[in-house]
Amino acid sequence: QEPLVESGGGSVQHGESLTLSCAASGFPFNLRCMGWFRQTPGEGREGVAQIDIGGVTTITESVQGRFTISRDNANNTLYLQMNSLKPEDTAMYYCAARASGYGRCGEQLGATYFTVWGQGTQVTVSS
Repeated sequence: QEPLVESGGGSVQHGESLTLSCAASGFPFNLRCMGWFRQTPGEGREGVAQIDIGGVTTITESVQGRFTISRDNANNTLYLQMNSLKPEDTAMYYCAARASGYGRCGEQLGATYFTVWGQGTQVTVSS
């Protein structure tokens, strides 16, 4: 069983909303900093949002006010609520977990800090 499985991606119109989910298993989800990243072909993984075990979040500037990250520790699930979607939000979205011992996320939202990754879910926004 994969440790992280994303769902909820799809094709939407400019201005619509989607909610991504990430089901975690096989590790203590409630003790890990979790994050969402996205990637387009030919580009590196961009940090979108992260949330620590206390619920403190970091949101990248380009999606502030539109995206919200949250977690349900009782159900080992991470969410990304995406509102007012734009064509430039089109990407493969990945859920990720930091390594054991990292309940706090730190200030930087970088892919190199995360060690467990899901397979991704595609989000396509048309104009």
